Amino acid sequence: MNARPSLPPFTEETARQKVQAAEDVWNSRDPERVSLAYTVDTEWRNRAEFVNSRAAVVEFLRGKWHRELDYRLRKELWAFQGNRIAVRFEYEFHDASGQWWRAYGNENWEFDELGFMRRRYASINDLEITAADRKFRWART
Repeated sequence: MNARPSLPPFTEETARQKVQAAEDVWNSRDPERVSLAYTVDTEWRNRAEFVNSRAAVVEFLRGKWHRELDYRLRKELWAFQGNRIAVRFEYEFHDASGQWWRAYGNENWEFDELGFMRRRYASINDLEITAADRKFRWART
């Protein structure tokens, strides 16, 4: 397997690059493409759901983006050390009824020596918003 830049141990610059790369790929809303950043046996906790394996990540993300329409995400580096990065994030989406939501959260990431994410633990809170309260309005990519 080829390495996935940026590699641990992280510096501030390489941690920021890793966070930006994650933001960019998640905004693609392409489950297969997103899954390539993770180890084959990756472990996730996403809210109260537990996802284990790259294949399970693809299925999880397909369901997520089937429910969370017009998803747009921003991530921010919070802390880093060695092979770990912590981020704060917020994203917006609407559901099938047209109700808009903003989700706020934190993620803790752990990477293997090749730069693939081995563990992802996410805590997320949702807030109903109006369409007028949206912050993320860039064109869909």
